[in-house]
Amino acid sequence: MGAVATLEKLLPVLLAFGCGAVLAKRKVVPAEASKAFADYAFLFAVPCYLFGNIYASDLGALFNWRALSGYAATAALAVLAVGLAARARGVREPRGVALRIMAGVQVNTAYFAVPVFITVFGTAAPIFPVLLFQVCVLSLVVIAIMELGRADDLADDLADGAAHGTGARLVRAVGASLTTPLVLACNAGILLNLLSLHVPKVVLDGFSFVGDSASPVALFALGLHLGGLGLDIRGTTREEIALIAFKCLAFPLLAWAVCGGLFGVHGDWLKYLVLIAAMPTPQNLFIFAQRYDIGVDLSAALVIKSSVAALLLLPLWIQWAA
Repeated sequence: MGAVATLEKLLPVLLAFGCGAVLAKRKVVPAEASKAFADYAFLFAVPCYLFGNIYASDLGALFNWRALSGYAATAALAVLAVGLAARARGVREPRGVALRIMAGVQVNTAYFAVPVFITVFGTAAPIFPVLLFQVCVLSLVVIAIMELGRADDLADDLADGAAHGTGARLVRAVGASLTTPLVLACNAGILLNLLSLHVPKVVLDGFSFVGDSASPVALFALGLHLGGLGLDIRGTTREEIALIAFKCLAFPLLAWAVCGGLFGVHGDWLKYLVLIAAMPTPQNLFIFAQRYDIGVDLSAALVIKSSVAALLLLPLWIQWAA
């Protein structure tokens, strides 16, 4: 029953994505409009969602530092493995490597894990520490690399004739990553939460209203893009298969081994971390790819195909957790 209830929870995800794909396929909405929807989600809706939820959370009760340290160590090993594999396959551009690392290591927390956890455990609270880790550490690194590799930054360096162009680009990249709405919203939520500063309810309601649109808009943008592009399962590349297998099988098994074997995490928290690691590649991968114009087609395929794979494997992981 748990698996059936979980699938029912995920029906809105299929609806939002499916409508986008159908409308683009029938040319009711142009597929090119996916960029505008993705920008809305990246720059506005997702930050609103993060701020409101982090501000309202009990941070002290959420953080199990042994469990979070184990998950961070697992992620570090996974980053190294995916990065080396990408380089071995001939991917030399840092943005391309970063995109593949994000696909293999980051998980769909807000839009996939939440309904699963509510169904299986009755609460989604254990997800938020991992969500914070992803936004404040993993996403920060990815954004910095993406900003560093942007072609317009390189053009500015050449135009300025700077002697230390690489250093200047790095400083701008770090600054841009720290001031992106995604990171600012996360840090603001943590700071105001820790300081116990009062935010008026009407303001929080506004953030909640906008934040609730993040998931359907991101999924709709993905559907639009794939509706215009088309998704061929038979044409799935070896690289896609490898990344999906790593994300949906190897990464949760690595989390089980590292967190349980090396960090002594047991009981409910071990179940939480393994199930979180088994979640698919996040929609943010597609949003990042759209925003920085790198690997858009690959990211779109990975998001959808990893979601299908995770959905098929979900009953097995739920049975293990039970």
